[in-house]
Parts: sequence; structure tokens; C-alpha cells
Amino acid sequence: MRILGKWAMLGAACISLTACEQVQKVAANAAGLPTDENVLFWTQDQRDNAFRQMEVLTTTRTIEAGDSIRELPAGKPLPKTLKTENGDVSIDEYMAEQRLAGLVVLQDGKIRLEEYRMDFGPDDRWTSFSVAKSLVSSLVGAAIKDGFIKSLDDPLTTYIPELKGSGYDGVSVEQLLTMTSGVKWNEDYEDKGSDVARFNTTKSKDGVDPVILYMKTLVNEAEPGTRWQYNTGETNLIGVLVAKATGKSLSEYLSEKVWKPYGMAKDAVWILNDGGKEIGGCCISATTRDFALFGQFAMNGGKIGDTAVVPEGWFAKAGTKQADIGQPGAGYGYQWWTFDDGSFAAQGIFGQGIFIDPKRKLVIAGNGNWPRATPDDKKVTRNAFYKAVQDYLDSEATPDK
Repeated sequence: MRILGKWAMLGAACISLTACEQVQKVAANAAGLPTDENVLFWTQDQRDNAFRQMEVLTTTRTIEAGDSIRELPAGKPLPKTLKTENGDVSIDEYMAEQRLAGLVVLQDGKIRLEEYRMDFGPDDRWTSFSVAKSLVSSLVGAAIKDGFIKSLDDPLTTYIPELKGSGYDGVSVEQLLTMTSGVKWNEDYEDKGSDVARFNTTKSKDGVDPVILYMKTLVNEAEPGTRWQYNTGETNLIGVLVAKATGKSLSEYLSEKVWKPYGMAKDAVWILNDGGKEIGGCCISATTRDFALFGQFAMNGGKIGDTAVVPEGWFAKAGTKQADIGQPGAGYGYQWWTFDDGSFAAQGIFGQGIFIDPKRKLVIAGNGNWPRATPDDKKVTRNAFYKAVQDYLDSEATPDK
């Protein structure tokens, strides 16, 4: 997945673009940071180093936190070892196996577990990759609540008229949220000719957002609403939709609606594309605790005190199956992965995630660096850990069973 189109100055002055890029890459290499724009080709050590400081590598915009920080009281600590279907697993073993830098478990707004590894700490930021998708979709709910977007049934072209005549003619806002547009798309990260590889290299032209420039070239191959297909480009379009409808940058709107009023502890940063716009489908860097707080916000229905940020019932629908993804017990909501037991999750490549279980008032946030982008064995182990935490909380609630 290509996410870096610009290299930040690393303490050197340059007299030409070519020379500047070369000096920046040499400086990055000397600092142990990657110089290849494709994250899939970074070494594990480079990812360990870069994921905690993405703002050093490229242009970002700040998601400002406020002056009031939400307190997270300590709850009863989880045990150091949990029972899984494959035997007992300690927290240390789990974090090492998942290569987690940060892990935070909240229950009912209290910290049951908070652990850090890899020289990472509670005040440090880590990148999110596609976890950002779930945050962006939540801004659609906020824009509806604020009256900027009238209805999920509205045609997407009402808000992005540049897409008229493209494959997105006749696609609704809701179909974009659920990735059921029917538009032809290739999400293969390791195929250099795929859409997900090529659209990130599109340059802005005449002031037009590069997302629009690429996405308007796509054609429809299925009736909208009849087929689910994972499509990062469409989340980038959701970002364009929110920015156009609100007249605000995504960073500004997220700060205004959630980051400041909900009491996130630290500023976050969002990577920008070649057009100077936030990448809607990726790349918010924040503390693990603040990611957990966003999970708490979603679990509580998007309310801050008595103030509703999103329409009533938004997260109840966003976090339940709206599209069949062909996997038993799972589905896709409004940019959230859903499970038939009522839980839902935001997930990003290389092991980023926010797991939300409203039934148990549980949020689990983790940031790490898997050896590969989406290894199946790591997903299985992570799901087993989630289940082990759920089972332990159930045993607490019914100690006699």
C-alpha cells in the first residue's frame, strides 16, 4: 500500500527538488527510516521505527486535542494469564506473538489493562492504517447530525458532482459506506498494477483532489447494493464527501466533533495526499489510549455527556452487518467489521485494531507491527485473545458457573 508521496525535510537544506529528495532519503536511511514509498517493502526494523513517527516521513495535519482530558480510572486488573481455546496465554506472550507496541483494555470506561513494549509508551503515537476508515465513517454520522449531509439515501454525486458520468452515478452515500457500490476495483496490495497501488500515485491537477481524478475513471460492473467488495479508494471518497459537505478539513472536523470534546489526551496527526487533503482510508497516528477512547465513544452511541454527535442509533447500525462478506459469523457495517455476537471492530494492516463489545462494555485497542500486512495466523491469535477476555469477564459476572 503506497501512502507516502512527500518526504519531510530531515534537517537539510536543498537547492533543487531532485537534490532535496536525495538528501532527505539519505538522512532517512541514516536514521533507520524507510526511503521506499511502499510500506510493503519496508523491513520489519524500518516499520518498527517509522510507525511511531510517520509525521517525520511525510506531510500531515494535526488533529488537535483540547484542554480537558478525559480521565480513565483504574479498574480491577486483568490476570497476567488468560485461558484461550488453545491453552493458557500470558499477556507477555500475546504481546510478543502479535508484536504489539501498545495494548489497552477498557471495561465500562475503566482501564483493566495497559501495557507497552518496543520502547513505546502511553504518550507516543502509532499509525492506524485502515483503522482510520471507521473514524472517517463516523464523521458521516456527525455531518448528518449537523445537517451537512441530508440523507444516506442521497446520490453521492449530489456532494461530489465531479463523479457524474463515472461508475459512481446512481451510487448512494450508504452504498459507499458499506462498500457495495458495484464499481470495479482491485485491492491487491502486492500487485503494482492494482487500483490500490495506482490511485495513491495520482497527482493533483488544476487544483482537483487526486482521489476524485482517479476514482472518476472507474466503471460500474455490478448493480449498486448487490455486491460487497473491499475498496480503500471508496473510503478516500468518503473523506472527500465529508470535507466537501462540511467545508472543513477532516482533521478539523474530527477535532471539533470528537477529539476535543471527548477529551483525547494528545494531538493526533493525519497524513495528507498530493492534493493536501487527508487520506480518508488510512493513516491517523494517535496514542493507543486515545484509540481506545474512540472505541469508548463509539460504544456509547456517539454521545458526549448529553450531547449526541451522531444521529440516534447510528453506531447500532454502523456496527452491525449491512453487507455480507462471505464469512460465517462476520459482516461489514459502515466501515466497521462486524460480528454476529454484537461486537464490531476497526482493523488496519500490520496489526492495528479497536475491538468493541457493547454487551460487556468492553474496548480493546492495540497497535503493533506484524511481520506481514495481513497474516491469517496473527488474525486468528488476536481473535482468540478477544474471546479470552470476553470469557474472563463472563466468569467474573457469574463466578459460580
